[in-house]
Amino acid sequence: MARRVRWSLPAQDDRKAIFTNWNKNNQSNLYSRKLNRLFNEAIISLTKYPLIGRISAIPNVHIKVVREYLIVYEVLDEELVILRIWDGRQDSRRLPL
Repeated sequence: MARRVRWSLPAQDDRKAIFTNWNKNNQSNLYSRKLNRLFNEAIISLTKYPLIGRISAIPNVHIKVVREYLIVYEVLDEELVILRIWDGRQDSRRLPL
């Protein structure tokens, strides 16, 4: 069953910061657009198959890897909540959930 997707405010902020950083460093938005497409494709897959992500220590929370980023999401009955998008190159112990 496909679920609706809801983005938490921290996840929205994460996504914006990632794209802003890439746009600034590359002087172009091409990579950000590609990364956005990859995020969207992964989330579409998660709405259909929500348990394909790695299981976390928190109940109902899973992690889907997209390139070097971790999409942290919660699986609810009718909804998929994107909690964070975390750069996997950072110390995961600092991941605020």
